[in-house]
Amino acid sequence: MERPPLPAFTQETAREKVRLAEDGWNSRDPARVAVAYTVDTQWRNRAEFVTGRAAVEAFLARKWAKELDYRLIKELWAWTDNRIAVRFSYEYHDDSGTWFRAYGNENWEFAPDGLMRRRIASINEHPIQLDDRKYHWPLGRRPDDHPGLSDLGL
Repeated sequence: MERPPLPAFTQETAREKVRLAEDGWNSRDPARVAVAYTVDTQWRNRAEFVTGRAAVEAFLARKWAKELDYRLIKELWAWTDNRIAVRFSYEYHDDSGTWFRAYGNENWEFAPDGLMRRRIASINEHPIQLDDRKYHWPLGRRPDDHPGLSDLGL
């Protein structure tokens, strides 16, 4: 199975890959997101190490069960032949109603078929007030006319 765009990336195809990843994560569908990774993918997410597509799917199911009303924006930072670096921010609330904004960077490495074989994520978060939220689109894909991270000053 191929997952275009394929490496070697150009600026245009790297941006497309980032937006497709953002769209997938904003679906909050662990099975849909997990198929973008190789069966033996390796992740570091904060201090958690995850290996394999099935483990990724389980990780995402746990994540989105706790991170409610999750909305994410990703932005291309750099790219090369089969690697992409992104910065991102997302907002969510927990089951007590406390809102958070998380910021981070990811380094991605892709197999020739366009599936991600490595994801290294560094993430920090902090509580925010309801009035400080910046991501107000309906759950799902971020609308094309919604500002990105740079536009929002993040």
